[in-house]
Amino acid sequence: MSAIKTRYRIEGMDCASCAMKIETAVRRVDGVAEVAVSVTAGTMTVEHAGADLPLVERRVTGLGYGIAPLAAAAAAPSGHAHAHTHGPGRDHDHAHDHDHDHEHEHDHAAHAAPPRPAGSVAAQPEAGGHDHAHLALDGPWWKSGKARLTLLCGAALAAAYGIGHFFPRLDPWIFIAALLIGLVPIARRALMAGLSGTPFSIETLMTIAALGAVIIGASEEAAAVVFLFLVGELLEGVAAGRARSSIRALTALVPKTARLVENGTTREVPAESLGIGDIIFVRPGERLPADGEVLEGTGSVNEAPVTGESVPVVKQAGDAVFAGTVNGEAALTLRATTAPSDNTIARVVRLVEEAQESKAPTERFIDRFARWYTPLVVVVAALVAVVPPLVFGAAWDEWIYKGLALLLIGCPCALVISTPAAIAAGLAVGARRGLLIKGGAVLEALRTVDAVAFDKTGTLTEGKPAITDLVAFTGDEAGLLAWAAALESGSTHPLANAILAAAEARGLAIPPVREAAALGGEGVSGTVEGAALFLGSPKAAAARATLSADQEAMIGTLNEAGKTVAVLLADGHPQGLIALRDEPRADARAGLDALKAEGIRTLMLTGDNERTAQAIGTALGIEVRAGLMPADKQRIVSELQREGLRVAKVGDGINDAPALAAATVGIAMGGGTDVALETADAAVLHGRVGDVAAMIALSRATMRNIHQNITLALGLKAVFVVTTLIGLTGLWPAILADTGATVLVTANALRLLGRKA
Repeated sequence: MSAIKTRYRIEGMDCASCAMKIETAVRRVDGVAEVAVSVTAGTMTVEHAGADLPLVERRVTGLGYGIAPLAAAAAAPSGHAHAHTHGPGRDHDHAHDHDHDHEHEHDHAAHAAPPRPAGSVAAQPEAGGHDHAHLALDGPWWKSGKARLTLLCGAALAAAYGIGHFFPRLDPWIFIAALLIGLVPIARRALMAGLSGTPFSIETLMTIAALGAVIIGASEEAAAVVFLFLVGELLEGVAAGRARSSIRALTALVPKTARLVENGTTREVPAESLGIGDIIFVRPGERLPADGEVLEGTGSVNEAPVTGESVPVVKQAGDAVFAGTVNGEAALTLRATTAPSDNTIARVVRLVEEAQESKAPTERFIDRFARWYTPLVVVVAALVAVVPPLVFGAAWDEWIYKGLALLLIGCPCALVISTPAAIAAGLAVGARRGLLIKGGAVLEALRTVDAVAFDKTGTLTEGKPAITDLVAFTGDEAGLLAWAAALESGSTHPLANAILAAAEARGLAIPPVREAAALGGEGVSGTVEGAALFLGSPKAAAARATLSADQEAMIGTLNEAGKTVAVLLADGHPQGLIALRDEPRADARAGLDALKAEGIRTLMLTGDNERTAQAIGTALGIEVRAGLMPADKQRIVSELQREGLRVAKVGDGINDAPALAAATVGIAMGGGTDVALETADAAVLHGRVGDVAAMIALSRATMRNIHQNITLALGLKAVFVVTTLIGLTGLWPAILADTGATVLVTANALRLLGRKA
């Protein structure tokens, strides 16, 4: 039976220890092959072969967490199948054929749901295509069960102090009663965790410490410690919820309703009901309810919420637009190109949440360390409690008390959360700015990159030719361009599109053409305003007319600059030259300079001819390798790696597939397309060259944050271990050392959310 993936929304997780307990418990269910839990996303993915899913849910609820199945994610469109296999060793298996089997992952909203056919799209109840299950974690923190328990425990503790003031002899018993209100749920979770395979959980350590304190007569302190523990857990939950909401807030960008145009009338419908091909009307100032293509209207669209582009982008008929972006000053009519469950924002949210479920190498190491660390803490605490009294005759109460304090100090929560909290924040801030990074392993690998290899067409350049020079031998440039546009008016060739776009931008009136003809490999001809015109290559033009030495020299100069030259003839006489070139992106030079400033080597790997590539490379100041086949690009990336370089490959994700697979990190350029989102390890959604440097800078900032967190977590523990052993601190500071460190580490990680990527 093939493996099935089922996703759940989990309520009540506030640190990585919670995730570890859930993973351990669910792995013990027969038929479960793999479990991935994300604290910050609040999700769990279970890979299984017909496992007892109700039992999985009972295991999770038994640990004290809420669980609800998530609705299925949309399948990838069948026209762009992409398979990925990214192991810890950065091995890749990218397939980019358009007619091959695709390995689909099936997320099931119901236990008995059969595998979804390839290409199907499951209905989603929320705008943006994500069902967040509306567990209690979606409401205010003070309405959660954890908050209610904390407040009840605090009220009982306050009441115990009040009663004890008037009836001192009842002190031990009233504080034990207050203690039990908080400790019973904690002890129950400890028991369930132990039965599910996690005997050394934070709840276990807390239960042992509290009961031990009661036994040695410190019931008042034990009650206070339990209350402080619950407060710490609540603060951790609030901090984790903030990180979680930073991703979910993206779904709120998509409006709940849309104006559907049918049979000449417009009516308001739920945005989630839209289908591919539906016609939508969007008024000025409104958010777009779906990804689509503009059919009518011309105006600016603010794409900052999705791509991070600070300047509104002018959109006209034929242009692509994204759900969640804001329409500007003109009404637009769109055709929906994706289902609500598969629009750009929904896919970004889904991919980022799935990325958070994968673990970075540092995180995996700390998880392994914590599995040995916690039992070791228990052993050390036990030795501290019994060795001094047995060997040196010290007081039992004093050293048992110190041993109990060490149990609390040794809780690994702060250490375990130090890495995933920072990585989740890094992934979230990147996604908000159009930098999609698929998992902690990729985010960590980006920090090590010291060479970046770029594709040329569509990556460093705009990907479409534009007119760079108009040289009129007779008349003026406007007349030259109008005649050329007349000849090209029926063509869809990229060069023809560039000429027509330039004529439209100048507002030129294009005269009609008669007897238009395309001359294969040479150019186009026709009669315009009574003149027999020909527009074609210099070689074809020279066969029809005599070009002067100056004209030949001018053509040669333009060719040397990497430009394609077309010559216009009228009645056999040269009228002028039109030079075109695929121009560099506006930010290409600045983006490359930013990489060089960080000591990163840059290269251009292109299949274009040497002359054109060198012209672009000289303008951008980048090393050039031209005339390459896809296999050549892969070979060069591998050669650079053999030289000891860690290489990022940036391309469009299709013809660069072998090089993207071979690179340390593959980065796709694009505006939210299938290729940009699904092919490589990371994607620059807006296609800005400068965003590659921003992505690497974000990775380095995230790793600095992780190192700060680990230092903070271990440093605080080391200080309190010493002060506890010499008798300066006790149970109260011990629990503050644990929960306080966890909150501080989480807060430090959340600082990344304010970073400008």
